[in-house]
Amino acid sequence: MRAGDYAERVADQVIAVVAVLLTIVGVTGIVVPVVPGSLSVIAGLLAWAIWGGAGTLGWVVFGIGTALVLAGMSAQYLITGRGLKRRNIPSRSVVIGLVSGVVGLFVLPFFGLPIGFAAGLLLSEWWRVRDWKAALSSSWAALKSVGLGLLVELACALAAATTLLVGVLTHLF
Repeated sequence: MRAGDYAERVADQVIAVVAVLLTIVGVTGIVVPVVPGSLSVIAGLLAWAIWGGAGTLGWVVFGIGTALVLAGMSAQYLITGRGLKRRNIPSRSVVIGLVSGVVGLFVLPFFGLPIGFAAGLLLSEWWRVRDWKAALSSSWAALKSVGLGLLVELACALAAATTLLVGVLTHLF
């Protein structure tokens, strides 16, 4: 093996590792909104397509993976929006829940995110309807809607990550 071929192979492997790490950060970011999510998955796919040395395979993986990520992002917004609209829950309540979830993440690492989100959502709904029973009901509906959308986006991002992994393994071995 020539020195130039060896250096090129090592560069391909380094780019593959960077792309996979970006994808892992992206998948993690879907669950932990402090970290960039789906866009990091797309960045990992794009990095491997451009610099991974796989040629057409890299671009096919990028196309399939990006389509999966975009489908997941779209489904997440559609599912959440439909669930909120069905119960006449304003998006403001979810935004307040997200903000309080991020604050909760720093107050109580990891567990503070879901606790803060649920508490912020409940308080926002109580402020809107001024009835604890109605606020609990609408908050539960919003939590289910957001959770289902999150699971769909996560599943699509994991499918995109699997596509990248299969492409990388196919190219390198």
